[in-house]
Amino acid sequence: MKSRRLFWQSLVAVLAGNGIYFLLLMPHLPAAARHQPFRLDRGLLVDFWVCLLVFAVLRLFWRKR
Repeated sequence: MKSRRLFWQSLVAVLAGNGIYFLLLMPHLPAAARHQPFRLDRGLLVDFWVCLLVFAVLRLFWRKR
């Protein structure tokens, strides 16, 4: 049961994190922090950190419940 909850938390974190990065943050970031498709770049790292932050917030929220 715990692995199922972790799966859903991870899925929501990735979808929400990517939405936040691509729709809200990326247009306002400098060119060096924007992700270019099919490349490993700083933008991908920024996207990863946004997803990780969303995941941490979700874990804290579900832990308190």
